[in-house]
Amino acid sequence: MIKPSKFLFKIVFFGDGGVGKTTLINRYLTGVFRGDSEITIGVDFHVKKIDIDGKRVSLQIWDFAGEDRFRFLMPSYVVGAAGGIFLFDITRYTSLKNFTDWIEIFKQGYKGDTNQYPVLMVGSKLDLEYKRAVSREEAFELAKKNNLFGYLECSAKSGENVKDIFEEITRLAMMKSGLL
Repeated sequence: MIKPSKFLFKIVFFGDGGVGKTTLINRYLTGVFRGDSEITIGVDFHVKKIDIDGKRVSLQIWDFAGEDRFRFLMPSYVVGAAGGIFLFDITRYTSLKNFTDWIEIFKQGYKGDTNQYPVLMVGSKLDLEYKRAVSREEAFELAKKNNLFGYLECSAKSGENVKDIFEEITRLAMMKSGLL
């Protein structure tokens, strides 16, 4: 018997186009890597029920398009978010250069700062470590300097740390909500 969820958290994924947001989300939802994802138009969202520390939680996972032409939409989609994940590609330094713009857009949606709602920075494509263009140290320092709640790396292809990212942002949202 499936237990009903008692808690619902909206988690917003954001970052430049092509960094792997849709692929990462699909890997988490299905357990399968599909490298042929199409460009996200506007926003897509999915729901996944998980158990965290004995509590049944529903995650609303919002996959925001990374192209410039859609950025003006993001603040309205952030409203009601319990947390966010900024994703960049560790093999593409340019995917990190718009970080400040993305964080500012995210902040506009809830008219606060990143201390109010948990935001994680995540480096994708860890399976391509040999092509790394952004060091762990640089990404970690950027996350720390901007008061984000942590830095993780993952690979949607291998599945490394994929589940951990979703569990971490959920725990952080639960702590901010007083549930943990």
